[in-house]
Amino acid sequence: MNIYGYHRTSTTERHLDRGIKAINDFCLEQRYVLTEMFADQATGKSFDRPDYLVLKRIAKPGDIIIISEIDRLGRNKVDTLKELRSFQDNNTRIMILEIPTTLMDIPTTVSNSSNIQSEMLQMINNMLIEMYAIFVQQEIEKKEKRQVEGIQAKKDRGEWGDYGRPKQMEYKKFAKEYQRVVNGAIKPFDLMRELNLSRSTFYRYKKHFDDIEK
Repeated sequence: MNIYGYHRTSTTERHLDRGIKAINDFCLEQRYVLTEMFADQATGKSFDRPDYLVLKRIAKPGDIIIISEIDRLGRNKVDTLKELRSFQDNNTRIMILEIPTTLMDIPTTVSNSSNIQSEMLQMINNMLIEMYAIFVQQEIEKKEKRQVEGIQAKKDRGEWGDYGRPKQMEYKKFAKEYQRVVNGAIKPFDLMRELNLSRSTFYRYKKHFDDIEK
């Protein structure tokens, strides 16, 4: 049995240290031997990440993967649950540190607890994983809704000038195109020219994109 750690930060965060430290500290406290730590600095909306793909490929039945928070695995509820269930189908166990450790299934894996206890803890863990994934998606939706409502409130108060010129394109279109920058397919300046956006407008969109990705 191998115990792996996995952590992800967004492309705008500078350091991976916090989540990695949480995983290492937990393993030290519980006297678990961490086989290997995997970490990516990438968007949480895609699972096409170098270290994650390696981890998913080498994880075997009976192995355990520890992450600090559910959104470190992914930011989209549907896709995150799909990944979690693929690990479950492979009998690879996911441990999320933000879920109370007394309810986690890892102790039943490293001890001689009965099969009934193991199955009960696994069931509870699966329910909590799904619940947390839903919460993550709800937080993203609430944040986006607050941003839209905030901008509309500015317009209603006649304070739209604080945001500069009106938008020149739909944000969803910009986000789709800007993903090419995130993926390394095009440089920011080249995309700016391709979309025919001014520098201020381009970076205003980019800031909104980065805020959502955090």
